[in-house]
Amino acid sequence: MKKIPFFFLFLLGLNVHAQENVTFQKPSSEILALADYQRPPAVSLSPDKSWVLLSYRPTYKSLEELGQEELRLAGLRINAKTRIASTENYFYNIRLRSAQDGKEFDIAGLPANALISNVSFSIDSKYIAFTHTNDSGVSLWLVDVANKSAKQLTDYDLNAVLNDPYQWLRNSQGLLISKSPANRPALIDHSKDLPSGPVVSTSGGQISQLRTYQDLLKNPQDEQDFVSLGTAELYWIDLQGKQTKFLASDLYTQANVSPDGKYVLVSKLKKPFSYVVPYISFPQEANVYAVDGTLILKVNETPLLEIQPKGFSSTRPGKRMLTWRADKPNTLFFVQALDGGDANKAVEYRDELFTWEYPFNGEPKSLTKVKDRFAGIIWGNDTYALVSSSWYDTRNSKTFLLNPTSGDTKVIIDRNSQDVYSNPGSVYRERNQFGTYSMFINKDKTYWVGPGFTKEGEFPFIDELDLKTLKKKRIYTAPSSELQERIAEVVDITKGDILISLQSAKQYPNYYTKNIKSGKTKAVTAIENPFKSLEAVHKEVLNYKRNDGVELSGTLYLPAGYDFNKKEKLPLLIWAYPREYKDKATAGQSTANPKEFTFPSYGSFIYWVTKGYAVLDNAAFPIVGEGKAEPNDTFIPQLVANAEAAINAVDALGYIDRKKVAVGGHSYGAFMTAHLLSNSNLFAAGIARSGAYNRTLTPFGFQSEQRNFWDDPQLYMTMSPFMSADRMKTPMLLVHGAADNNPGTFTLQTERYFQALKNLGAPVRMVILPRESHGYAAKENIFHLLWEQDQFLEKYLKNK
Repeated sequence: MKKIPFFFLFLLGLNVHAQENVTFQKPSSEILALADYQRPPAVSLSPDKSWVLLSYRPTYKSLEELGQEELRLAGLRINAKTRIASTENYFYNIRLRSAQDGKEFDIAGLPANALISNVSFSIDSKYIAFTHTNDSGVSLWLVDVANKSAKQLTDYDLNAVLNDPYQWLRNSQGLLISKSPANRPALIDHSKDLPSGPVVSTSGGQISQLRTYQDLLKNPQDEQDFVSLGTAELYWIDLQGKQTKFLASDLYTQANVSPDGKYVLVSKLKKPFSYVVPYISFPQEANVYAVDGTLILKVNETPLLEIQPKGFSSTRPGKRMLTWRADKPNTLFFVQALDGGDANKAVEYRDELFTWEYPFNGEPKSLTKVKDRFAGIIWGNDTYALVSSSWYDTRNSKTFLLNPTSGDTKVIIDRNSQDVYSNPGSVYRERNQFGTYSMFINKDKTYWVGPGFTKEGEFPFIDELDLKTLKKKRIYTAPSSELQERIAEVVDITKGDILISLQSAKQYPNYYTKNIKSGKTKAVTAIENPFKSLEAVHKEVLNYKRNDGVELSGTLYLPAGYDFNKKEKLPLLIWAYPREYKDKATAGQSTANPKEFTFPSYGSFIYWVTKGYAVLDNAAFPIVGEGKAEPNDTFIPQLVANAEAAINAVDALGYIDRKKVAVGGHSYGAFMTAHLLSNSNLFAAGIARSGAYNRTLTPFGFQSEQRNFWDDPQLYMTMSPFMSADRMKTPMLLVHGAADNNPGTFTLQTERYFQALKNLGAPVRMVILPRESHGYAAKENIFHLLWEQDQFLEKYLKNK
């Protein structure tokens, strides 16, 4: 077949049935200069705050990496040869930098062609453990920080399928590791396997609200492979590599050592498995063992969870969140639903919190009950703990001050969880005598580190809260300057030492030690800006209003050297993602920051500012449902109003040709884009990536929608761009990963939507990126994606 030139494929009204034979392409030089860069190192701090670990990983994966042998089982994607997630991200190098004098050190003895992951310091900061993966498996390695040298501790036989491959002991003198058994059964050769019968599933007649999941078990052969890959043995290993067996083979999902190091809480999967939910909903059993492997007690058993009541505030019945109390040597805690986990039941209290002390032969002790859903606890001591609760329908969040001894509680925070301006921050926690993190309390005072978003800008803060009087005092606020300061870590709150990052639109975020009393700072890192070509780009935050008064914002980029006197009319690109709110006030709050470093990625349109486009990035697209109304009741009108307000705001400044505006988004942003092109005349083109377009294929809810299809069929039909495909006459580029792993956004969604659009005569192009999941990773695919977008925008926008 004769190859059809690219630029003739988009002729309006042309119904093209042939495939275009396209090899991988690279974008134009302006875009490639930004996309083909060296990723700066990831930065982490040792527990004693004396060392900075710099971890280097490739900017992109390769298509070859994405093509590794992979099994998709029970919600997991597993490299069957190495028994680790096939989606694992690897570092190729790690280095140490002194936080005191800034000296950097290479680490001797690192493995050749390193694929490093699972990196962590020991509690005493004297060692760093990491795993290395090769073609045969995963091994454990150890770095001696004092000597700056690494050595291999195990063979390539660790198992990272269901459980962490290792965890440090509290005394830093050993680790608990998960190993694949030497006599593990071979995987099934599916090319030769003949089924022994059909796959049969049944329903017991109970009503449930299960969402759509990917990568599930499909047959008994999958079950057998899942057991083979997930089965592990648990061993203790010392720093010299000597191993002592702890527990025999099983499907372990958790092995959590008690704070005093004497006991281990171990969870494991049991049958029957399920073909409709991932492994986290399979039956589980939890036991406490002594470190010599002696069983102390079975402390929990949960059944298969295929029945889920409607509502995001619903949960499963029975004990949940079962784990060790951080401020006690060997006390468990858990929470239990008092409404059976059903958010639709009318009850006075939803959840009850219990503690259970070793040796667990008495009844668990009830500490408190909460009227909303339990959302977590931060332990302090016998007098103080912080309990959180939340309720999704109202977006309400509460924090209680709990006395664990008396059970007395007092509400200290009651707020809308979406209200970013009232965010009180997170209480500072520090390692205690057991090596676990608990709330830092100094003479009844706690310290809270907050992001500090305000109408005027971002001003991170530290508050001191007196737990006796509940009086709060602000002891530090980041000063206003040309640089944006953010608090990365508290080093020593009593001395006023913290770790901060400083950045601007042009300056890459670097770390500094700072004393909040003296204001003195000292550089910890010095990472250069990898995107020099963006330094002269104009960047500002636009604040504007929707037609109903809702405050909106977005970050506007204009090309370097743009003449504000002549005001050339530029094509405009809008990148957005809709978000749901329960009131207009919080919907109108903004976290956009002109001082935030400009970091281009395939997840935005920022690249195109170098090619003469105006770009409105992260344009606010709130969808509000106040009172009893749900946001999606008026989704499309609000979507169009958001888009119109954004275009009007930039147009009012005189920067754009409003006949040359394109919109784009990923996932729910793709869903948004399809709706805007079908239901408005605001755009000349659109780019929709990895979206879902037919909501009848996600009938038990999607995004923040709790109603199912049968509750409101018309809503699901209206909310499906597929149903309005006949109205879509605007050029659109559809992109999807061929191996999408996100619930609901099956690749089939884009394929079927494209087929409908094509047969209805819409000007549409579909690109399926090989081997990609919901987020794109391979260099070849990302470069080609940028090329596709560039070609599309040049034709349908810039040269319209």
